[in-house]
Amino acid sequence: MKRELVFLRAFAVTIVVGMILITTSGFKKNENQKFSEIDVERINIVEADGTVKMIITNFERFPNGTDKINARPTNEERKKRSGMLFFNEDGIECGGFIYDGQKNENGHSSGLSLTYDQYDGDQVMQLLTQDYQKGGDRFVSSSLAFNDRPSKESQIKTAEIMKELQELRMKDPKAMRLKQKEYENQGLIGGVPRIMLGKTRSQNNGLFLFDDKGLPKAMFYVDKENNAKLDFYDEQGNTIASFPENKK
Repeated sequence: MKRELVFLRAFAVTIVVGMILITTSGFKKNENQKFSEIDVERINIVEADGTVKMIITNFERFPNGTDKINARPTNEERKKRSGMLFFNEDGIECGGFIYDGQKNENGHSSGLSLTYDQYDGDQVMQLLTQDYQKGGDRFVSSSLAFNDRPSKESQIKTAEIMKELQELRMKDPKAMRLKQKEYENQGLIGGVPRIMLGKTRSQNNGLFLFDDKGLPKAMFYVDKENNAKLDFYDEQGNTIASFPENKK
């Protein structure tokens, strides 16, 4: 009996060890797993140290609110979207690709946005498409825009300032505007468009240039009546030159 028991024990151990060796060697020989099709709600692309570099997500699992990525808070007020978010080597969000589209009481509303951010800041380049219907009218605009961002901008500080301003707005709107201007002068918040190429909501197609305050300075475009125009503006937004000249 003792010999049989020893034999059975040895046999069981041998089988277990053999299975472990076969399983581990199988994974070593082929580390890349191949799938014909996979259904997933969210994918986190990470580095060896665990730093998240990209998130591909559906609507429900889009990070916002109290979610943290790379031990950093996400935008609390950001609306959920399907798409992707990009993160740099320091684990800071640096851009994204989002989209949506659905029918509503007015008709429909849809959009697509691909953005790249200033380091630890907001978007300096954006590819944007908006398509919405209101009543019997449909409005479609598409553009490639380049923006200036504040020199001292940081994502965490901006979130703190926006929360402070929002609370101040409820108590004293005038004080809020003064505080906002103060932060803008310090180079902590702000940002203005500088170049926009594309189609506006007024159905003008062209190149639109803005000054460092975000005010229009020059526009070269084709309007909805197919007229080609070149306009220049002063600091108050008045047209100071136009080609061809406006005939009165």
